Amino acid sequence: MQQPNRLKPFFENINFEREDNTMMVNFGPQHPSAHGQLRLILELQGEEVVKSRPMIGYLHRGMEKMAENMIYNEFLPTTDRMDYIAATSNNYGYALAIEKLLGIEAPRRAEIIRTMLLELNRITSHLFWLATHALDVGAMSMFLYCFREREYAMDLIEDYCGARLTHSAVRIGGVPLDLPSNWIADCLSFLDILETEIKKYEGLLTENRIWKMRLENVGIITPKMAKSWGCSGIALRGSGIKWDLRKEMPYGIYDELDFDVPISHTCDSYGRYKICIEEMYQSSKILKQLMPMYKKSDSQLMAHAPNYISAPKEQIMTQNYSLMQHFVLVTQGMRPPVGEVYVATESPKGELGYFVVSDGSPYAYRMKIRAPSFQHTALLEEILVGLQLADVVTLIGNLNIVFGEIDR
Repeated sequence: MQQPNRLKPFFENINFEREDNTMMVNFGPQHPSAHGQLRLILELQGEEVVKSRPMIGYLHRGMEKMAENMIYNEFLPTTDRMDYIAATSNNYGYALAIEKLLGIEAPRRAEIIRTMLLELNRITSHLFWLATHALDVGAMSMFLYCFREREYAMDLIEDYCGARLTHSAVRIGGVPLDLPSNWIADCLSFLDILETEIKKYEGLLTENRIWKMRLENVGIITPKMAKSWGCSGIALRGSGIKWDLRKEMPYGIYDELDFDVPISHTCDSYGRYKICIEEMYQSSKILKQLMPMYKKSDSQLMAHAPNYISAPKEQIMTQNYSLMQHFVLVTQGMRPPVGEVYVATESPKGELGYFVVSDGSPYAYRMKIRAPSFQHTALLEEILVGLQLADVVTLIGNLNIVFGEIDR
């Protein structure tokens, strides 16, 4: 008996018709410059792209459905695997959404440590983006230099939580650990090195005629197009729209911090590159402001909410009721009030949002994650048309998409 073709209805919706003088090319899903499992069906007329069809789903893991079958604390380490280049931003966004659902706030010291990790993670994400983007365009030295500084930043994160890439360094209600005694001094030394090295990056790239020829007027995203496709982060600010959730809808302690939101009116890949460079300076500025704030804060690291948050370890080891409560929370999970929340944060790639619906059980009734890379991948359908084939590689790298958060 002949087996039915289960993929046929899916491919029937895609228009593969082409003119006789054009050529169809599959870019990915295993192409090294696809930055993940991206498949682009390109219709080329010579070297020019006349039609583009981005296709996803080659890395799909059903992460939102997994969230609905895990207790709330159990799902937190899974969020690391979305934007795995900036794991802390995923942890923090999820923790903040559940805290809003529970009606609790993390202690001030915990919020300061969280913000330090977030901005340090933003730097590592931007360094990774610059390294791989420059390598795609042909600047191999930049890959080596950026990864060198990224290693120092990852060493700092490892000193704090023991992990380098997928951190799970945030908890619902606060953070699990205080900073090591030498961490502030080491971070300050790293920032001094970083700011010196970023100037060298700019010296190598910013006025480099080959770099400018490859990026200027390539991948124009007009303000109207950016809004229409739901762009956020650097892709939106590169179109001249000054929108950063840390400023426009402050969360945590960002309303107490002094930093600028860089924008570009050129709307091209070169403008987005310059924003990325400036954002690393701003993250360094934020980290330097957080250091004296940390020293003035009290020592509490987790919120006091016995129905939802386990007591400190000292109490668990000495008080019978705290031990019983901890056992119930670990084995059965917390039971948030019935309701729904949406919390958006500014991840290194744009707006990362968590929509959580609770029915009062230890499992989320519904979980929906709004990942910025998803919108930016959809944009490829329009933005690649009219570009040369070589520019496709440039633009995919420039948009900074990660497929862990697309194929959730």
